[in-house]
Amino acid sequence: QVQLVESGGGLVQAGGSLRLSCAASGRTISSYDMGWFRQAPGKEREFVSGINRSGGRTYYADSVKDRFTISKDNAKNMMYLQMNSQKSEDTAVYYCAACQQTFYSINYHRPSEYEYWGQGTQVTVSS
Repeated sequence: QVQLVESGGGLVQAGGSLRLSCAASGRTISSYDMGWFRQAPGKEREFVSGINRSGGRTYYADSVKDRFTISKDNAKNMMYLQMNSQKSEDTAVYYCAACQQTFYSINYHRPSEYEYWGQGTQVTVSS
C-alpha cells in the first residue's frame, strides 16, 4: 500500500499562489489514479482535482478550473497542486488521496472511492 504526506500549505493573500506537494512512499503512484480534496470547517470534504495514473488526463471542480493545476511526477513519486488566483473560499484543509481503481470505473468526486489519504495541510487565504 501507499503512504501519502502533504506539504506546502500556509497563509496567502487573496490573489496569491501556493503549491501543494504530496509525497508518496511504499508503492509507486503510477499504480493509482489520484486526487486532491479539501474540507472547510463545517463542510463536507469536496473534490478539487484528479489525475490518472499516467498523468495524461486531469479533472477539476468547476470552482477551481482555470486557477488550479494538478500534476504528478511518477519518477519522483510526487503529486502537486499549483493554486493561483486564490480566493477566500479556497481556505480549507487540503488532502491528497489515491485510488486503486481507474477513474473510468468510479465516481472520482466521491471521497469514499479513495483507499489512501494523507493527513492534510492547511491553506488559509486572507481577503
